[in-house]
Amino acid sequence: MENSEFTVKTKELINNLKSVCAAYGLGNDGNEFKIITQVFLYKFMNDKFGYEVKLIDPKLKNAENWEKEIAKYTDKQYEMLFNKMNPDSAKLKREHYLSNLHNKQNIKEFAKYFDETLREISILNNEIFSVKTVAGVKIQLFDKLSDFVAENRDDFCRAIVNQLINFSFEKVFNQKFDFFSTIFEYLIKDYNKDGGGKYAEYYTPHAVAKIMASILVDKPVNNVSCYDPSAGSGTLLMNLAHAIGENKCSIYSQDISQKSSSMLRLNLILNNLVHSIQNIIQGNTLLKPFHKSGEKLMTFDYIVSNPPFKLDFSEDRNNLDVEQNRDRFFAGIPNIPKKEKDSMAIYLLFIQHILFSLSKNGKAAIVVPTGFLTAQDGIEKVIRQNLIDNGILRGVVSMPGNIFATTSTNVSILFIDKNNKDGNIVLMDASKLGTTIKEGKNKKTQLSQQEEILIVDTFSKNVAIEDFSVVVTYEKIKGKNYNFNAGLYFDLKIRYEEITRVEFNRKISGIHENLEKLFAESKSVEKKIIETLDGLKYDK
Repeated sequence: MENSEFTVKTKELINNLKSVCAAYGLGNDGNEFKIITQVFLYKFMNDKFGYEVKLIDPKLKNAENWEKEIAKYTDKQYEMLFNKMNPDSAKLKREHYLSNLHNKQNIKEFAKYFDETLREISILNNEIFSVKTVAGVKIQLFDKLSDFVAENRDDFCRAIVNQLINFSFEKVFNQKFDFFSTIFEYLIKDYNKDGGGKYAEYYTPHAVAKIMASILVDKPVNNVSCYDPSAGSGTLLMNLAHAIGENKCSIYSQDISQKSSSMLRLNLILNNLVHSIQNIIQGNTLLKPFHKSGEKLMTFDYIVSNPPFKLDFSEDRNNLDVEQNRDRFFAGIPNIPKKEKDSMAIYLLFIQHILFSLSKNGKAAIVVPTGFLTAQDGIEKVIRQNLIDNGILRGVVSMPGNIFATTSTNVSILFIDKNNKDGNIVLMDASKLGTTIKEGKNKKTQLSQQEEILIVDTFSKNVAIEDFSVVVTYEKIKGKNYNFNAGLYFDLKIRYEEITRVEFNRKISGIHENLEKLFAESKSVEKKIIETLDGLKYDK
């Protein structure tokens, strides 16, 4: 099956599952996300199991029906098959197969049987596929999905199974990141809006994630650690892992949102990064960072992050302001706004946490509001000064407006490199690139592939382009009061135009006339103001 045809069929399956949810009163319901993503994952794991056992036993691969052939196995033979499988593979008992669920649809209390099947799969694969919380609680793969339906639960579960049975992933398991990332984006598109959710679960545009990864990974590396302290659905981490090589890195993450952690787990499974699921933590990164080496926080080779810019962190703020956090939050902790607590600049804490979490040769890319680049005082200025004085800034790329569909905040990408001691710092203004399109009620700017390449190549090769990029030293940035705005460093050009004496006199005359008109209008306005003022009377 061609990839494009399979993508169409996969999207059709997702749409059909959503239609089933809508028919049973769950359309746009908060639990629809769990149902859609979990039954999709169950189907993926079911087909992946069949694909892998066929690779182990030629008899299964050559059989007309591999499930009938595997039914002939003794229990001991079946257990031996488990032992030969990849340690990161999902294990299924024969009664867990989708075909078994399909054949048992007529039994009484089918919903209960359906839920029990998923529960048993969760328990069997708990060690590999569970996401942990900071407290050590394991969040299993599957919920009791029929509990989300008010009535007709048996019929609901039958409808789900009937959508899954005539679809197969088996012919696309050799595909790589670019293929599955498209499917993942479509799967979660209604559940991870750019500005939705209490915890600002922003979906980083694929173009932005690719640019960040391409600039960070500028040479082959092996056996490295990658971290995102506000991982969301994992777009940044997946692009980074793909640029490095999925088998050459380990992924670490933390995010306060349970929904985001579930999305990231699904993303890891689809992209052959199951070995890193054990490093996915649900919890408050700033208050209780989980990943440690002994008593100290772990450090990482690569860090990527699109942190929430503003969030009410008032209840936890004072818990951070203690001796053990002074080194981590060296620039200070943002004050709590008196009126709008949810406008607390929490991203400043994430930047400091990232700097504290970088290994001695580490690199990082962080999405920040563009205003961070030019703030004249406060925590922003202290952080920028730290980057320059310690010689670890690699550069900044200011992105086009509306690059995130539902936020008007202009964003830039801050690149940090602890090996950039020589100070070839690239400051780039890419704000004029891209094409603006309408996406629902919102405007969104999209970068073309050529524009993505232009940004990456210009940055990586330290190229200065008029009114687009400049390469500067640490000393020059110090001389500009630690300002990171590219425009401040562009050469000021005065354009000279040769004109005749007649043309010169005509232009001067026109300017003279315009000024006279403006001055006359000004006098008229002044007179009216005085008259109005004189007409005011005191009235008790």
